[in-house]
Amino acid sequence: MKLKTLLVVALAASVPALACAKKPKKAAEEAPVQAAAVVEEEEPTITEECVINVSLFHESVKNKMYADAYGPWWEVYTTCPNANKSIYTDGAKIVEALYQATSDPAEKERLAKLAIEMQDKRIRFFGNDPKYPKAYILGEKGLAYVDFYGESKLEEARTCLRESAEAMGTKSKMMVLKSLVDVSYALYKQDKDGKAEQLISDYELASNLLGDQASDPNNKNADLASKQKDYVDNIFAISGAADCSKLDELYWDDVRDNVNNLEVLQKIVKLYKRVRCTESDIYFSACEAAHKLQPTDESAAGCASMSAKKGDYEQAVAYYDEAIKLAMIEDELEDVADYQYNAAFYCYNNLKKYQEARKYALASIATLNSLGMNKGQGRCYIIIGMCYAATQLYPQDAKGRILNKTVYWVAVDKFVKAKQVDPSVEAQANEFISSYSKYYPSKEERFDLPNEFSGSTYFVGGWIGESTNIR
Repeated sequence: MKLKTLLVVALAASVPALACAKKPKKAAEEAPVQAAAVVEEEEPTITEECVINVSLFHESVKNKMYADAYGPWWEVYTTCPNANKSIYTDGAKIVEALYQATSDPAEKERLAKLAIEMQDKRIRFFGNDPKYPKAYILGEKGLAYVDFYGESKLEEARTCLRESAEAMGTKSKMMVLKSLVDVSYALYKQDKDGKAEQLISDYELASNLLGDQASDPNNKNADLASKQKDYVDNIFAISGAADCSKLDELYWDDVRDNVNNLEVLQKIVKLYKRVRCTESDIYFSACEAAHKLQPTDESAAGCASMSAKKGDYEQAVAYYDEAIKLAMIEDELEDVADYQYNAAFYCYNNLKKYQEARKYALASIATLNSLGMNKGQGRCYIIIGMCYAATQLYPQDAKGRILNKTVYWVAVDKFVKAKQVDPSVEAQANEFISSYSKYYPSKEERFDLPNEFSGSTYFVGGWIGESTNIR
């Protein structure tokens, strides 16, 4: 048994060595030229030996016997590289496995070069494949640079990945899009001044394409695309290239020179919104210019923020009304809920229009309910509670001063509701409950008004119009 085992190991170990022995340097250099001539004259040229070897290495790869696969694979790769696409799909697995299995630096270098050469040869013979064209193969080449060379060939990797993503569009391989951002981020860390704009451009391309894949109802991998988008968004957010002042520096000229170019303006608006630089004057300018050309919910929201920054809160709410309508048309209900909340906040905090604020807050709650989302509702209930607490329903006489305190009962009801539906606001809600419960009508005050406080409940009138428990 030991002798048999040794023979098997020796035979397996000899396959790569024998194959390499068959490949003199000159022959390796000349083989692609000869193969190209064969493709041009007789396409494809497939010998019986090629067919047999393709079957042999493919079966070995299926069984993950990569050392056994190498011999017949090498014969096909060097003599009839146009025989079958599996030469390259299986070949990538074979080369990767042998690379991981060896500790010899010279052998690792040979295999790394082979991994890149293999993609070039695949482009030469199968670059016109309708499903996996040259652009797709360039993505594979970029990934091979990343896998086999790490940070030593980042520029080469980035060039391949970028060209692949631009050409493949929404059909891009998700790993190509993710790696494009990874590689671009690594280059940015080496040269922050010189590579910031490149990272932003690569991030925009990858994030937008992953977003399209994630929102495609026919994409069975939409969930994975969404996760990959979250990943590249996080990478960009922590990169430092997303610094608002840096973005302003990069995009000031673009906004100024493209006030009539809707596509450019919308891309800038989306980027600023994504990285939360919505207080920037550049963002405002892009939103305003884009909104004049073609109103969207994003441009309307940007104009709302701009109006609020200028202190024109009435106009801000008007823009949010427009954003709500436009987002509803696009069925972007999460954005609708945000716009409704923002309008509620300005009505409460800046315009002191409490009834209007409640209207927007309730609308936001209804929108979130339609999505089955509790998070976000808490802040709306807190707005309503604050509106109630700020309201004076009765005259400031002796009786009115007591009755005005009843608003704190309904206000606290909303704070309690806020933390019940949305635990993320619990600390804030508890703080308001503690603060406002101190202002409830006292027992003595309720005793002075027996007709109003005769039962266990009380109806708070006026625009509030809600019943609450006496406490």
